[in-house]
Amino acid sequence: MEMTSQLKWNPVLADPTGRRQTKPRTLGKTMMMDKGLGLHAFQDVLGTSGEHVDMIKIGFGTSPLYPMQVLKTKINLAKANGICIYPGGTFLEVAVTQNAVSSFYDTILALGFNGIEISDGTIEMERKVRNELIQRGLEEGFEVITEYGKKGWGSSIELDELIETVMIDTQLGAKMVTIEARESGMGVGIFDHNGKCKDEELQRVLSAVPGHQLLWEAPLKNQQVHLIKQLGPDIHLGNISPDEMISLEALRRGLRSDTLIFGTRKE
Repeated sequence: MEMTSQLKWNPVLADPTGRRQTKPRTLGKTMMMDKGLGLHAFQDVLGTSGEHVDMIKIGFGTSPLYPMQVLKTKINLAKANGICIYPGGTFLEVAVTQNAVSSFYDTILALGFNGIEISDGTIEMERKVRNELIQRGLEEGFEVITEYGKKGWGSSIELDELIETVMIDTQLGAKMVTIEARESGMGVGIFDHNGKCKDEELQRVLSAVPGHQLLWEAPLKNQQVHLIKQLGPDIHLGNISPDEMISLEALRRGLRSDTLIFGTRKE
């Protein structure tokens, strides 16, 4: 056992790109989507993939559907692994529509969440309200991640609106802005109805907004491969399925055929 613990892969084998940061990372963050993992499955994912997970979103409004102790245990496990964990933005949208924002903040704070996602993907939200939600999140000590984009089929990116959103959100203190793609990755944002990336829109966004401020939801493998090839392994990616965490990390490092040539070090 002792001999095994001392074994290490040659760095050129472990990371052919030579670029992957260790946690806490500032580049190449990965957000895992938890849509209902049991506690043992959650523990297993962190046991095998914890070093590759930077953020965990408890999807949509599923947080109140868990037994409180199960949810609290998940939160504690995530934080013990250096992970920012937060409820899906849809849940905060529910709180806004139900006039229960204070209760929402009080409960997620008491549970131990260390992050919050602020979105208006389903509802219409005044800029003033969004600002107040960001400011309160920061005051409560949360890492604030905001989201841009509507969840409806065929929703696209309005560049001027996106630029304004990113500028205001980050100036207020948001860590990054997520670009909506839902869990399907089809017919929303920069992806067409087949899930293919609309490269012209992608480049328009990147010509106006710094890439390190954006977290791209990309649940499908072909989307992950395409974005990594286009933008490099330092791109932030989200809505990744728990069983795809190691597979995505292999793509980032050039340890899969899809990105092997891309990942080869240049001496």
